[in-house]
Amino acid sequence: MEKLAKNKSGEILGRVLMLVVVMFVFLVSLKLMSSGFKMMGKDTAESIMGVTSNPFVGLFVGLLATALVQSSSTTTAMIVAIVASGSLPLASAVPMIMGANIGTSVTSTIVALGHLSDKSEFKKAISAATVHDFFNLIVVAILFPLELAFGVLSTPGQLVADMFYVDGAEKTEIFSIMGVTVKPAAKFLISLFNKNVVIVLIVAVGLLFVSLKAFTSILKKILVGNSQKNLEKYVFAKPIQSLTWGMLITAGVQSSSVTTSLAVPLVAANKITLRKAFPFLMGANIGTTVTALLAAMSGTEAGLAIALCHLFFNLFGVLILFPVKIFRNIPIWCAETLGAAAMKNRFIGFAYVLVVFFLIPFALISTTTDATATAQAAVPQTEVVSDTAVVTDSAATVEVTEEVKSSL
Repeated sequence: MEKLAKNKSGEILGRVLMLVVVMFVFLVSLKLMSSGFKMMGKDTAESIMGVTSNPFVGLFVGLLATALVQSSSTTTAMIVAIVASGSLPLASAVPMIMGANIGTSVTSTIVALGHLSDKSEFKKAISAATVHDFFNLIVVAILFPLELAFGVLSTPGQLVADMFYVDGAEKTEIFSIMGVTVKPAAKFLISLFNKNVVIVLIVAVGLLFVSLKAFTSILKKILVGNSQKNLEKYVFAKPIQSLTWGMLITAGVQSSSVTTSLAVPLVAANKITLRKAFPFLMGANIGTTVTALLAAMSGTEAGLAIALCHLFFNLFGVLILFPVKIFRNIPIWCAETLGAAAMKNRFIGFAYVLVVFFLIPFALISTTTDATATAQAAVPQTEVVSDTAVVTDSAATVEVTEEVKSSL
């Protein structure tokens, strides 16, 4: 018995040490990414800002990126790193964060497609998967215009971020432990790669994917393995309880995709109702913001600000839809309607994933980007050569010398 207890303690200690190592690798990858974007210079920063300056493009870039990598944690961590590098302003990053929240639900929707063989199960599975989509779509529809008009996310995000930094000769981070651990490791790797930007960014993205995957795997064994037995009995008993568990489990495993995918088979097998699962999924939205907040620890004030915007987006969404039952039922009704349609024609499930997560974002990004490029091309440009100003437009070229200007 004593030997068994020692083995158990050793196993737990081993997993904790692994978590520390994985967390260190995760933070180093983000620091590498941030440094890599800084090394790319002003031109690259301007090109990134040019692409994402249109908030609609930013929204769909975030959605598409998350749908492709099937992890909002990865996308938001990347966005935090880019903002921290100064290559992306806070205002342009907020729509990308919103898009990432929509894109994260593609995983659970794909999981739902695994229940195609049973019509009844497929209906429930699609409903459980897409209720998360509709929640995020409704919240984006409400908060996106409010952010553009009043900065309802960026303003509080910036204000709270300011509290974690103190003024000196320059902004000094409170998380000084990062200065003696993560930063030296990142600097060593950059010097090892001879400051080759391409290699630095490839290694950074590779380490980010590996560390997040390992982080999820280790914590899933610790938390979900033990919780799954009593999931149905204790987790979904009451809405607030379900919300809290969704938040805690997701914060633990660092992946809303994992927790939302857990709920889909339970609803499909008729173990729990969609109405009981929905608060759990809303809690998962809040829990997933922990990754971005951790990522911000090794960044700058701007990086922390965008991580807080991510948190506020999900908190405000829950505060809008959770307290009032009639509002809470809107995404459920939308999901059940789609589930019923998918049961009649199973192709609707495939079409939904393809259209919402891939075709629409691709089409709108392409259309909006082309329209922006056309508009920029139509604007007259002014070039100054020595003492002569040359004004160029589509009609003619007019030269105005310094002598003419002085005579006027």
